[in-house]
Amino acid sequence: MQETSDISQNKKLLWLMALACGLTAGANYFCQPLINSIQHAFGVTTAQAQLTVTFAQMSYALGLLLIVPLGDIVNKTKFIPLLMALAGVGLLICAISVNLTMLWIGTVITGLFSVAAQVLIPFATMTVRPEKIGEVVGFLMSGLLVGILLSTSLSGLLSQLVHWKLIYVVSAVLIFILAFKLKSELPYAMRIRMKYSDVFKSMAELLVSEKRLSIRAYAGAGAFASMSVIFSTIAVYLSSAPFHLQDMWIGLVSLVGVFGALSSQFVGKYADRGYGTLFTFLGCGFLILSWVIFYFSSAGLGLYLVGFATTNLGLAFVHSCNQNIIFRIRPNAKSRLNAIYMTLYFGGAATGSAIGTYAWNHGGWVYTCMAGLALAIFATFFALLDYLLYRNKKPNVA
Repeated sequence: MQETSDISQNKKLLWLMALACGLTAGANYFCQPLINSIQHAFGVTTAQAQLTVTFAQMSYALGLLLIVPLGDIVNKTKFIPLLMALAGVGLLICAISVNLTMLWIGTVITGLFSVAAQVLIPFATMTVRPEKIGEVVGFLMSGLLVGILLSTSLSGLLSQLVHWKLIYVVSAVLIFILAFKLKSELPYAMRIRMKYSDVFKSMAELLVSEKRLSIRAYAGAGAFASMSVIFSTIAVYLSSAPFHLQDMWIGLVSLVGVFGALSSQFVGKYADRGYGTLFTFLGCGFLILSWVIFYFSSAGLGLYLVGFATTNLGLAFVHSCNQNIIFRIRPNAKSRLNAIYMTLYFGGAATGSAIGTYAWNHGGWVYTCMAGLALAIFATFFALLDYLLYRNKKPNVA
């Protein structure tokens, strides 16, 4: 049997893995600043075009539930590039779509298989020393979050300068190239012998027996749901009065969240040292504060930008601390633990997208802000519950 190597000092490979996380995760967000373009291209309503965002999140959540758990029982060196290639196929379908249904099909395929990032992250924790887990996860999460933010910016920019479908072509080509590169670069990691059906039985057992997993998952779901309210309404809000922004400028707004995304590695390092609870509460505080700022954002675009940066910072803090904790619960079940956590996490995103769309269509920006604030408070409740139940946990297991 091959021995697992320590990749924490292999900067080239870590950068390739971070790029893979960013490309695959970002593929689910191309449509968000393109809602108006999709609506006009296919002659559909705003609500129908907005469903593309919800389908992207729901298919991603389904992939997390059905595909990510396989990371514990398959050869991840081959599995991860395969998932990336299939996500690239979905992107190509989006690129050649001639109607909204075809776009939805491509979006669902992309969402299902772009969970490659969520196999890659627990895989990375299997190939580093325990004291480096938070730092490496934080680095890959920075790549993932920056990829999400850049994906919306670039999709808006390319839509304005060339065509809204160009981003799908470019990203598909890049994913195919990176998948081929990773196939020869990824090291071996241990796997267990287990039937596919038994994987789900063990996940049910983990969800029942590991209470902290579910508590942290609900905190993450609430935080991401809160941010997804923004993702699902950014195009319709900023394209309407008083802003009247075009796709390119709507996409560029996302760049202000890069600082928050880059904080993940910093947070991961301090979570390794036992400050995870502190940074979790700071993250929840940033999420709540962001919605107060968003409420007054009609007074000027600057306030919206500050709110967007603040909510990204809050989500990065909460999510990085959550993953630092869950990967330490059971070292031999990291993919399954991540599958449970991320399924609930992106289930929260899909829920937040749906809530955001409903709130906007029924009460405009005021209802949207109320919905986002309520979801941020929901996340804070579970963060507080985690603190009350596990405050005496030692840093090396928390």
